[in-house]
Amino acid sequence: GDKAFAQFLTDEIQEEKKIQKHKSLPKVSGGWELEVHGTEAKLVRKIAGEKITVTFNINNSIPPSAEEDAQEQQKPDEQEPELTSTPNFVVEVIKDDTKQTLVLDCHFPEDEIGHEGEEESDIFTIREVSFQPTGEADWKDTNYTLNTDSLDWALYDHLMDFLADRGVDNTFADELIELSTALEHQEYIKFLEDLKSFVKCQ
Repeated sequence: GDKAFAQFLTDEIQEEKKIQKHKSLPKVSGGWELEVHGTEAKLVRKIAGEKITVTFNINNSIPPSAEEDAQEQQKPDEQEPELTSTPNFVVEVIKDDTKQTLVLDCHFPEDEIGHEGEEESDIFTIREVSFQPTGEADWKDTNYTLNTDSLDWALYDHLMDFLADRGVDNTFADELIELSTALEHQEYIKFLEDLKSFVKCQ
């Protein structure tokens, strides 16, 4: 059984490498620097007196509905539809002279993906906003967290503009999806390779 499994994995790895769009990870425009630690990626950008970091994790970032639809509608000779990774991401804005970091928890609403005709709508939304002490790894649950569900629209729009002024806008979000999808695919191939070595190991 293990031999057949290893052979299957070898074929699968070859197939995945064939459809891999990016041999190296795509860049995000606007002077963002990328750090990757396994499945977690961090984009950092410094502008006058501020440091903006955007962190996301590719685990569980592929919407489940895409996979189910794909299996039902797929005819034997069709290419598998492309899976897109749309991770939640956290934007932190750190001002040089304060001890607080403004944290905005953003996500891609599942029903928004694929409505390209609508210029007006944002492809991501802000879910929560809070202040956290700068430089502390563990965020405190005792800090007030503003949930945007019941938020005044004008305030919400200002928050979106605040992000856009710092380079976190629809273009950024599109590039983040592309980066995340490429990273997810790269990690998936690596996982298959590790699984193959593990299965073959006697």
